[in-house]
Amino acid sequence: MDLVPEPKNPVDEHAIAVFSARGVQLGYLTAERAPWIGGMLKNGREIAAVFQAQASFGAWIRVAFDGEKPFLPSIAAAPPPPEPVGPRVERDFDWGC
Repeated sequence: MDLVPEPKNPVDEHAIAVFSARGVQLGYLTAERAPWIGGMLKNGREIAAVFQAQASFGAWIRVAFDGEKPFLPSIAAAPPPPEPVGPRVERDFDWGC
């Protein structure tokens, strides 16, 4: 992932575009986080990012600073469905006649 500041962006001078490793733009950092991350980039801090998941608004990414590697959280397995309680009762289907 690449984070690219866009100081000439007409909508937000703090905008930071997010690109995949293949150079495809995925979107932008949120307006709340862009100034903070942009400040770190301007100060020469090393930033690494990885794609976490697709989202309705674009993507979730994980970011790490100063040589750290971003990590993806482990995926928790869904709990098994509960066992049915009591005997199974077959019901006649209502055909609506």
